[in-house]
Amino acid sequence: STIHIGIGDLPNATLKFLYDKKDLGMHSHYITDNIIPLIEEGVLTCRKKNFHPEKIITSFALGTKKLYKFVDNNPYIEFFPSDYVCNPRYIGMNKNLVSINSARQIDLTGQVNAATEGYSFYSGFGETIDFMRGSAFSKGGKPIIIMPSTSRDGRKSRIVPHLDEGAGVMLSRGDVYYVVTEWGVAYLHGKSIRERVLELICVAHPKYRQDLL
Repeated sequence: STIHIGIGDLPNATLKFLYDKKDLGMHSHYITDNIIPLIEEGVLTCRKKNFHPEKIITSFALGTKKLYKFVDNNPYIEFFPSDYVCNPRYIGMNKNLVSINSARQIDLTGQVNAATEGYSFYSGFGETIDFMRGSAFSKGGKPIIIMPSTSRDGRKSRIVPHLDEGAGVMLSRGDVYYVVTEWGVAYLHGKSIRERVLELICVAHPKYRQDLL
Protein backbone atom coordinates (compact mmCIF):
# COMPACT_ATOMS: atom_id res chain seq x y z
CA SER A 1 0.00 0.00 0.00
CA THR A 2 0.89 3.66 -0.41
CA ILE A 3 0.08 5.66 2.71
CA HIS A 4 -1.27 9.17 3.28
CA ILE A 5 -1.56 10.52 6.82
CA GLY A 6 -3.84 13.46 7.51
CA ILE A 7 -3.11 16.26 9.95
CA GLY A 8 -3.52 15.34 13.62
CA ASP A 9 -2.19 13.08 16.36
CA LEU A 10 -4.18 9.97 15.42
CA PRO A 11 -3.18 9.63 11.74
CA ASN A 12 0.46 10.30 12.67
CA ALA A 13 0.31 7.74 15.48
CA THR A 14 -0.78 4.99 13.07
CA LEU A 15 2.72 5.04 11.57
CA LYS A 16 4.05 3.53 14.82
CA PHE A 17 2.05 0.35 14.21
CA LEU A 18 3.22 -0.55 10.71
CA TYR A 19 6.46 -2.37 11.50
CA ASP A 20 5.05 -5.75 10.44
CA LYS A 21 4.35 -4.42 6.92
CA LYS A 22 6.59 -4.68 3.86
CA ASP A 23 7.42 -2.35 0.97
CA LEU A 24 5.01 0.45 1.88
CA GLY A 25 5.02 3.66 -0.13
CA MET A 26 4.07 7.21 0.82
CA HIS A 27 2.25 10.01 -1.00
CA SER A 28 1.29 12.45 1.72
CA HIS A 29 0.67 16.17 2.10
CA TYR A 30 3.16 16.20 4.96
CA ILE A 31 5.71 13.94 6.67
CA THR A 32 6.78 13.65 10.32
CA ASP A 33 9.56 12.12 12.42
CA ASN A 34 7.60 8.86 12.47
CA ILE A 35 8.68 8.01 8.91
CA ILE A 36 12.37 7.79 9.88
CA PRO A 37 12.28 4.48 11.80
CA LEU A 38 10.02 2.97 9.12
CA ILE A 39 12.62 3.82 6.49
CA GLU A 40 15.50 2.58 8.65
CA GLU A 41 13.68 -0.70 9.32
CA GLY A 42 13.08 -1.28 5.60
CA VAL A 43 9.29 -0.98 5.90
CA LEU A 44 8.82 2.26 3.95
CA THR A 45 10.71 1.42 0.75
CA CYS A 46 8.38 2.76 -1.99
CA ARG A 47 9.74 -0.16 -4.02
CA LYS A 48 6.33 -1.27 -5.28
CA LYS A 49 4.92 2.22 -5.75
CA ASN A 50 3.73 2.78 -9.32
CA PHE A 51 3.41 6.62 -9.29
CA HIS A 52 6.79 8.25 -8.61
CA PRO A 53 8.30 4.84 -7.80
CA GLU A 54 10.95 4.59 -5.08
CA LYS A 55 10.20 8.15 -3.91
CA ILE A 56 8.26 9.58 -0.98
CA ILE A 57 6.14 12.42 -2.41
CA THR A 58 5.17 15.26 -0.07
CA SER A 59 4.66 19.03 0.26
CA PHE A 60 6.14 19.81 3.66
CA ALA A 61 7.87 18.34 6.71
CA LEU A 62 6.56 18.95 10.22
CA GLY A 63 8.75 17.74 13.07
CA THR A 64 12.08 18.10 14.86
CA LYS A 65 15.56 19.03 13.68
CA LYS A 66 16.20 15.31 13.26
CA LEU A 67 13.54 15.19 10.55
CA TYR A 68 14.82 18.30 8.79
CA LYS A 69 18.39 16.92 8.75
CA PHE A 70 17.05 13.62 7.47
CA VAL A 71 15.27 15.19 4.48
CA ASP A 72 18.07 17.66 3.66
CA ASN A 73 19.53 16.66 0.28
CA ASN A 74 17.86 13.24 0.60
CA PRO A 75 17.01 12.09 -2.95
CA TYR A 76 14.53 9.54 -1.59
CA ILE A 77 12.12 12.33 -0.54
CA GLU A 78 10.75 14.70 -3.18
CA PHE A 79 8.83 17.88 -2.42
CA PHE A 80 6.16 19.26 -4.75
CA PRO A 81 3.63 22.10 -4.42
CA SER A 82 0.38 21.27 -2.59
CA ASP A 83 -1.68 21.65 -5.75
CA TYR A 84 0.27 18.71 -7.22
CA VAL A 85 0.52 16.44 -4.17
CA CYS A 86 -3.13 17.03 -3.19
CA ASN A 87 -4.63 16.77 -6.67
CA PRO A 88 -7.15 13.88 -6.53
CA ARG A 89 -6.25 12.95 -10.12
CA TYR A 90 -2.60 12.32 -9.16
CA ILE A 91 -3.46 10.79 -5.78
CA GLY A 92 -5.66 8.27 -7.57
CA MET A 93 -2.79 7.21 -9.84
CA ASN A 94 -1.24 5.43 -6.85
CA LYS A 95 -2.47 1.86 -6.58
CA ASN A 96 -3.64 0.77 -3.11
CA LEU A 97 -3.63 4.34 -1.77
CA VAL A 98 -4.67 4.19 1.91
CA SER A 99 -5.69 7.63 3.16
CA ILE A 100 -5.95 8.00 6.96
CA ASN A 101 -7.83 11.10 8.14
CA SER A 102 -9.19 12.23 11.49
CA ALA A 103 -12.60 13.72 12.29
CA ARG A 104 -14.25 15.48 15.21
CA GLN A 105 -17.81 14.27 14.72
CA ILE A 106 -19.86 12.10 12.38
CA ASP A 107 -23.63 11.88 12.20
CA LEU A 108 -25.54 8.63 11.76
CA THR A 109 -25.93 9.15 8.01
CA GLY A 110 -22.17 9.55 7.50
CA GLN A 111 -21.72 13.33 7.31
CA VAL A 112 -18.32 14.29 8.75
CA ASN A 113 -17.35 17.39 10.69
CA ALA A 114 -13.56 17.60 10.81
CA ALA A 115 -12.93 21.32 11.26
CA THR A 116 -15.28 22.98 13.76
CA GLU A 117 -16.48 22.84 17.35
CA GLY A 118 -20.00 24.21 16.92
CA TYR A 119 -19.56 27.73 15.53
CA SER A 120 -15.83 27.86 16.43
CA PHE A 121 -13.34 26.97 13.72
CA TYR A 122 -10.84 24.32 14.80
CA SER A 123 -8.98 24.04 11.47
CA GLY A 124 -9.39 24.61 7.74
CA PHE A 125 -10.15 22.18 4.92
CA GLY A 126 -6.58 20.94 4.71
CA GLU A 127 -6.12 18.06 2.28
CA THR A 128 -8.80 15.75 3.70
CA ILE A 129 -11.33 16.08 0.87
CA ASP A 130 -8.66 15.70 -1.83
CA PHE A 131 -7.19 12.53 -0.35
CA MET A 132 -10.52 10.94 0.53
CA ARG A 133 -11.63 11.37 -3.08
CA GLY A 134 -8.22 10.53 -4.55
CA SER A 135 -7.99 7.27 -2.59
CA ALA A 136 -11.51 6.40 -3.78
CA PHE A 137 -10.22 6.76 -7.36
CA SER A 138 -7.19 4.58 -6.57
CA LYS A 139 -7.30 0.95 -7.67
CA GLY A 140 -7.51 -0.96 -4.38
CA GLY A 141 -7.56 2.34 -2.45
CA LYS A 142 -9.11 2.84 0.99
CA PRO A 143 -10.44 6.22 2.22
CA ILE A 144 -10.43 5.97 6.03
CA ILE A 145 -11.75 8.24 8.79
CA ILE A 146 -10.38 7.50 12.26
CA MET A 147 -11.66 9.01 15.48
CA PRO A 148 -12.14 8.21 19.16
CA SER A 149 -15.73 7.21 19.89
CA THR A 150 -16.08 9.87 22.62
CA SER A 151 -14.79 13.29 23.63
CA ARG A 152 -11.62 13.32 25.76
CA ASP A 153 -13.60 13.39 29.01
CA GLY A 154 -15.93 10.60 27.78
CA ARG A 155 -19.04 12.74 28.31
CA LYS A 156 -20.03 13.07 24.65
CA SER A 157 -20.28 10.60 21.82
CA ARG A 158 -18.50 11.69 18.65
CA ILE A 159 -21.00 9.60 16.68
CA VAL A 160 -24.18 11.66 16.89
CA PRO A 161 -27.78 11.73 15.57
CA HIS A 162 -27.04 15.16 14.04
CA LEU A 163 -24.00 17.43 13.94
CA ASP A 164 -23.75 20.29 16.45
CA GLU A 165 -25.43 23.57 15.59
CA GLY A 166 -22.99 25.60 13.53
CA ALA A 167 -20.83 22.58 12.67
CA GLY A 168 -19.54 22.44 9.11
CA VAL A 169 -19.90 19.36 6.91
CA MET A 170 -16.44 18.75 5.49
CA LEU A 171 -17.23 15.36 3.94
CA SER A 172 -20.65 14.51 2.54
CA ARG A 173 -22.10 11.09 3.22
CA GLY A 174 -21.15 10.23 -0.38
CA ASP A 175 -17.43 10.70 0.38
CA VAL A 176 -17.20 8.37 3.38
CA TYR A 177 -16.14 4.74 3.09
CA TYR A 178 -14.45 3.41 6.25
CA VAL A 179 -14.97 4.84 9.74
CA VAL A 180 -12.68 3.42 12.44
CA THR A 181 -12.99 3.88 16.21
CA GLU A 182 -11.49 1.89 19.08
CA TRP A 183 -14.61 -0.32 18.84
CA GLY A 184 -14.14 -1.48 15.26
CA VAL A 185 -14.68 -0.60 11.60
CA ALA A 186 -17.86 0.67 9.94
CA TYR A 187 -18.12 0.48 6.14
CA LEU A 188 -20.65 2.98 4.77
CA HIS A 189 -20.13 3.19 1.02
CA GLY A 190 -23.17 2.13 -0.98
CA LYS A 191 -25.20 1.45 2.16
CA SER A 192 -28.76 2.63 2.81
CA ILE A 193 -29.43 5.12 5.62
CA ARG A 194 -30.71 2.32 7.86
CA GLU A 195 -27.58 0.23 7.20
CA ARG A 196 -25.30 3.24 7.83
CA VAL A 197 -26.99 3.96 11.15
CA LEU A 198 -26.49 0.38 12.35
CA GLU A 199 -22.87 0.26 11.12
CA LEU A 200 -22.00 3.44 13.01
CA ILE A 201 -23.83 2.43 16.19
CA CYS A 202 -21.69 -0.73 16.24
CA VAL A 203 -18.49 1.38 16.48
CA ALA A 204 -19.91 3.93 18.95
CA HIS A 205 -19.07 3.65 22.65
CA PRO A 206 -21.33 0.98 24.22
CA LYS A 207 -22.83 3.41 26.77
CA TYR A 208 -24.23 5.59 23.94
CA ARG A 209 -25.48 2.86 21.61
CA GLN A 210 -29.01 2.56 23.03
CA ASP A 211 -29.61 6.31 22.82
CA LEU A 212 -28.30 6.39 19.25
CA LEU A 213 -30.55 3.51 18.28
